[in-house]
Amino acid sequence: MREKEIITKQRTFEDNALARWLYGERGAHLKTIEKAFNVQIQVRGNEMQISGDPVSIELADRTCEQLYGLLKQGYTLYPSDVEFATRIISANPKVNLKDIFLETVFVSSGRKVITPKSLNQKLYIDAIRSHDIVFGVGPAGTGKTYLAMAMAISYFMRGEIQRIILVRPAVEAGEKLGFLPGDMVEKVNPYLRPLYDALYDMLPFDKASRLIQKGVIEVAPLAFMRGRTLNEAFIILDEAQNTTSDQMKMFLTRLGYSSRAVITGDITQIDIPDAKRSGLVEAIHILQDIEGIAFIFFDKQDVVRHPLVQRIIEAYERAEGHKEFAQ
Repeated sequence: MREKEIITKQRTFEDNALARWLYGERGAHLKTIEKAFNVQIQVRGNEMQISGDPVSIELADRTCEQLYGLLKQGYTLYPSDVEFATRIISANPKVNLKDIFLETVFVSSGRKVITPKSLNQKLYIDAIRSHDIVFGVGPAGTGKTYLAMAMAISYFMRGEIQRIILVRPAVEAGEKLGFLPGDMVEKVNPYLRPLYDALYDMLPFDKASRLIQKGVIEVAPLAFMRGRTLNEAFIILDEAQNTTSDQMKMFLTRLGYSSRAVITGDITQIDIPDAKRSGLVEAIHILQDIEGIAFIFFDKQDVVRHPLVQRIIEAYERAEGHKEFAQ
């Protein structure tokens, strides 16, 4: 078997300070790039040498070049950004990281800037801007709900919509919780907690609470949507895989003038008794060719949670593949 050709490529960065930011603390960013592309990187001041096979070197060099370009434009580079960058370049070497990382969705409470972290996340943001109804379908941790929430708040802050409505079906995830104390709102609150978490991550608690009290932001179970017409609103339906066919149809027909809706879900995590009757699964088949509706499908490469999450998803996919083969 022929061994891979090993070569070395050199790159010089014009700004020593930015080069150090690129390298990361104790070279942590470079270690991430080395591991991702199976190369060796040596640095001396603002000079870098990358050793490995030609294809891997080009990918690593392109990643370093583009990350350095982001730094030149004032972007603050975090360790997670480097990992996302290696994934993006691996999947699509021709992509320009600036088009993704410099796409500001929302400046969260002056604390952080929310931006897409993958090509599919960028396409998702673009689809929300250009379509009245967008479906975001994919595994946990891909930013489906979080980015939709950021877009909703951004639209509200710019005065393009008058209210935000966050909706979720009240379905237990494989557990029987039994009797829940309190009035109707208190009973459904546990099911809506993930939406509150995303909201409070982007707005100060006091401001978010005031907007909820005024009814500007409404967090409600899907059952409460029946019979309503929602004008000048940004509506997010989360966990849509747990809607029935009738519920999905009901929700989609609530859309009023100057409103937009984002429907998110993971068709591998259906908790309703008859998975074949999932409203989300049905909508994917029925609505694909309807003008004004966009579908964005995420995969494990878009996971932006702890790195283990991506590996867990991959392990379950392998296990499901083995089950299908055994059958």
